[in-house]
Amino acid sequence: MPTLIEVLRLSTGFLAQRGSESARLDAELLTAHSLGLRRLDLYLQYDRPLREEELEPVRALLRRRAAGEPVAYLVGQREFYGRSFVVTPAVLIPRPDTETLVEAALQHGGARIADVGTGSGCIAITMACELPEAHVVATDVSAEALDVARTNARRHGVEERVTFVQGTWTEPLRRHAPFDMLLSNPPYVTESELRDLVADVKNYEPHTALLASGDGLDAYRRILDGVDGLLLPHAYVAFEVDPRRAEQVEALLREHVTDAHTRRIHDLTDRDRVVAAERP
Repeated sequence: MPTLIEVLRLSTGFLAQRGSESARLDAELLTAHSLGLRRLDLYLQYDRPLREEELEPVRALLRRRAAGEPVAYLVGQREFYGRSFVVTPAVLIPRPDTETLVEAALQHGGARIADVGTGSGCIAITMACELPEAHVVATDVSAEALDVARTNARRHGVEERVTFVQGTWTEPLRRHAPFDMLLSNPPYVTESELRDLVADVKNYEPHTALLASGDGLDAYRRILDGVDGLLLPHAYVAFEVDPRRAEQVEALLREHVTDAHTRRIHDLTDRDRVVAAERP
């Protein structure tokens, strides 16, 4: 019987040959998940022999990963801002880029927060976890995405302070207004850019949450067209953006949030990742 460390070595080679850029990490996550272990346990039990009935589920996950299926969907979760979030193919996989938006919003603080296009709920739920006095209203057009988000709210014990409502952009927010903060990570990938994305994203993540029509700015326009009457006078508005269109999103914010001071916030790779507006 092969030992656990031998299985990891062979799995890493298998995934690397099939194009995984994180073959070792993928092998560790999939093996640990299949065996019901933590990643740390793999090395605490590295000489453990694996029986055939233990190996077959590992092989099945490896085959799916080799075909391009994202690890987060295979294991059913992804870490975001230090917490584990349930993910399914109904929602985008949370990414470190979006933590830049959360970090900027937390530095500002808020008591009545709107999250437009919540997906997995990672933004809304993190804000509620980090700001115990805050109440968050989170919208999404997808009922399946909202089911995932509600599961995550229960997982993190904030279901009483995060309200999930189904609808398009800001429309469901009207009966919950006003807000002192509005956040969103809207779709901003254009049709032409979709072709250049890695297969994991292009072939498996939901295009309704990923793909923007036209010039990639339509979602920002539709959100900002609907903010009248939703925001308190000193509200803070922040969007995640494609760095290539940060200047254009900033211009839209200046146009719709009058008399506001705008700024761009860099991510860990020093690219414009968030554009924010705040009235003095």
